[in-house]
Amino acid sequence: MTASAQPEKSQPRQPGNCAGHAGAYSPGMTAPPEQPLRRGWTTGACATAALKAALTALWTGQRAATVTIRLPRGECPDFAIAALHVGDDWAEAAVIKDAGDDPDVTHGAEIRVRVAASAGGVRFLAGDGVGTVTKPGLPIAVGEPAINPVPRKMMEEVVAELAGDCGRAPDVAVTVSVTGGAELARKTWNPRLGIVGGLSVLGTTGIVRPFSCSAWIASIQRGIDVARAEGLGHVAGCTGAQSEAAVQRLHSLPEGAMLDMGDFAGGLIGYLVRHPVGRLTIGGGPAKLAKLGQGARDLHSARSTVDMARLAADCGVPDVADAGTVLQALDIAGAPLADTIARQALVTVTGMIGPAAIVADVVVCDRVGTILAKAGPR
Repeated sequence: MTASAQPEKSQPRQPGNCAGHAGAYSPGMTAPPEQPLRRGWTTGACATAALKAALTALWTGQRAATVTIRLPRGECPDFAIAALHVGDDWAEAAVIKDAGDDPDVTHGAEIRVRVAASAGGVRFLAGDGVGTVTKPGLPIAVGEPAINPVPRKMMEEVVAELAGDCGRAPDVAVTVSVTGGAELARKTWNPRLGIVGGLSVLGTTGIVRPFSCSAWIASIQRGIDVARAEGLGHVAGCTGAQSEAAVQRLHSLPEGAMLDMGDFAGGLIGYLVRHPVGRLTIGGGPAKLAKLGQGARDLHSARSTVDMARLAADCGVPDVADAGTVLQALDIAGAPLADTIARQALVTVTGMIGPAAIVADVVVCDRVGTILAKAGPR
């Protein structure tokens, strides 16, 4: 076995917008430190604060330096207003997103909201840097701005409250923009999900919790939803970019079938069992798939390890037990170990699938996308 069997490179994209969202954890990042981490605010919370400042200025003439909003779980944080402009029949405010200590792609981004008189209630529009939905399967209809249901509800509640206080009809056009959002969106999963032109305005709680797994798993789930809506019968979840490319070539899969699993095999398979497709391929490097074969559902190095003695016994090469890493073990055992990893990973995957009508296979790859072993039907 050559040095080419080193770990594959992690995915360059980030979760949550659709990324960056309610917190994100990338397989390429180091484990979070043990000291308490500072939480931050979602794009949806920032947009709600900007809306409140703009609409207050338009309807009352008050130019607030800070505003307080109520989040879905009852918290009432304050937001500094970075900019505020008022015209004859419109107003626009901006908030700089603070994601706390989370490695969020939208940390520091300027979230702008323009409000203007409209008819028929609250209408949401996509400004510069906010995407538009083009594929079915997401919680927002095709053709709508990529502003998710909870942020929409938060903003609608602010409009209703201010309308009641000011004796106004709650008829407002709300245009949400993210400065530089189109460029930031290239670092996210939005293009794969069919969200074009910019970022998503996300958040279910309003709070970004540092190194949370929830946003990554939510992005995996949206990928499954879109694949099912497109009628795809075969999807693949991979741990990194090289295994993804290898699996896509092997099975001639379209882009929409490729799910950014990262380390979260359990999150992907659990959701797929509840929302099944006919065929699933799991691809990854030997170390991560060895963990999967030994029962781990979260494959990150900080949260799961490989039992080398067990791996040596299973592949029938005793010297593997003395190896410090799976890569060193591959240098010792070669193909028998790669085959063992693939077979064991498939046993775990099929066990997680249970009685669901999903056929599975596993593909083990090295860092340059060479397939080392396969298990399951072709």
